[in-house]
Amino acid sequence: MPVRSILVSILLTALPLGALALDEPSPALKERIARLALKQWEFGAVSLLPVTFTGSGLAGPFAEDGHTYFCVTTRMKGRTFGGAEHVRIALRYAGDRLTRMPGGDVCAYHRPRPFPELTAIGNAR
Repeated sequence: MPVRSILVSILLTALPLGALALDEPSPALKERIARLALKQWEFGAVSLLPVTFTGSGLAGPFAEDGHTYFCVTTRMKGRTFGGAEHVRIALRYAGDRLTRMPGGDVCAYHRPRPFPELTAIGNAR
């Protein structure tokens, strides 16, 4: 038996199942995340110019330091002339409440999956 498979089996038996992966967020929670992200200035909430969103992504939920986090990313066009901006924020989810975390250091190594809710809501306004 290769060493790699032995290590994986030890890891799987040592960790509780909840520590490996958290549940996919519900559609209602995804909408709340999108609406909160769109209220942030990074996502063009106070922009005088109209912005459009492409390539939005959501990473999470994932646990770090005993808290549950989500990371929201998108590409915005329209606020700067000529180029697209890549923005990212971290949100903490605790007790059915979402709060914005300062800085995006939590999100540095998490790969987002497509987040069409943000693109649809953002482009509809």
